[in-house]
Amino acid sequence: MKKADIQEALSQVGNSTEANIVAADLVRNIQIFGDEVIVDVESISPTLQSKKKLEVDIMKAIHDRVNEKAKVVVNVSVSERAKDTPANPIKGAPIPGVQNIIAIASGKGGVGKSTVTANLAITLHKMGFKVGLIDADIYGPSAPLMFDVQHAKPMSVHVDGKNKMGPVEAYGVKIMSLGFFAQMDQAVVWRGAMATKALTQLIHDAHWGELDFLLVDLPPGTGDIHLSMVQNVPVTGAVIVSTPQKVALADARKGVAMFKMDQISVPVLGLIENMSYFSPPELPENKYYLFGKEGAQNLAKQLDIPFLGELPLVQSIREAGDVGRPAALQEGTAIPLAFEEITRNIVSEVAKRNENLPPTEIVRITTMAGCSTK
Repeated sequence: MKKADIQEALSQVGNSTEANIVAADLVRNIQIFGDEVIVDVESISPTLQSKKKLEVDIMKAIHDRVNEKAKVVVNVSVSERAKDTPANPIKGAPIPGVQNIIAIASGKGGVGKSTVTANLAITLHKMGFKVGLIDADIYGPSAPLMFDVQHAKPMSVHVDGKNKMGPVEAYGVKIMSLGFFAQMDQAVVWRGAMATKALTQLIHDAHWGELDFLLVDLPPGTGDIHLSMVQNVPVTGAVIVSTPQKVALADARKGVAMFKMDQISVPVLGLIENMSYFSPPELPENKYYLFGKEGAQNLAKQLDIPFLGELPLVQSIREAGDVGRPAALQEGTAIPLAFEEITRNIVSEVAKRNENLPPTEIVRITTMAGCSTK
């Protein structure tokens, strides 16, 4: 094997800024020891996925073009140019009037994500922001019940020569949900394409007006609705909700990984731990960690993402959601204060994100659709 042949093979390996890694001057060194080739190369992207792809592409190029039995060792470092490259380049236009779109997600169902989303929306409104909420859980919409508007219907409004849906408003929050269009006992049995089309209509056929924050309550897991969401709108960032339980944390980890994928690249604003502990009313100083202790907090440290705060397991939060008056509206209790602390942390992370990264828009990818942020 000759160094010139290796360089020729590497000239077929592309990168995101120039024709190939040789032309981009990213190949730092090539060493040949018999049937072994060692390549030192720089990546212009700091993500693990990009570095791994570069390694695989180099190995394949050498095996295909030089020697299929060669032992190839690739050492990938991050180029200085990566520090000057915005993580999310501008690729489109934001939704008119909507400043920040926050996706609220959870890997696992039953962790209280919809309850948390409803109370975050209320708290943001109490703080003086203009807030909207999309109930994107197509198969199990819960926002109408939690805001006591299950019998309401969006009204038609005429905007710029077009008929649009006027979101239902409750407690100062503008709400759109499939629950407004389906009967209480009607099951939504749709394939993925129909569900994503319904979500698109909830987003784009509604007249949101001027909003500081649009919260999107995503269904559990990582599937069609999540990809459709990041395909359709410029998501500012994602918030992950989990309980301290190991099963929930395992799925929360997958949720974080989904938003960090190169194809999606949505900043993760942080992790919220719900049902952190239980304190009985007769013993308010006692804390019982029914699902484990500080699980989400430890996961946030492992994944190097912000920990936004914890919420206790309190009966009144569940009761408030059932009667359609979110617990953040309560006065004289510790519950609103807990939601206020978490909401302030979210607003702070959004401010940092918008200061350090440019507005991001819809990303169109042939194999997987992803969207970024504002």
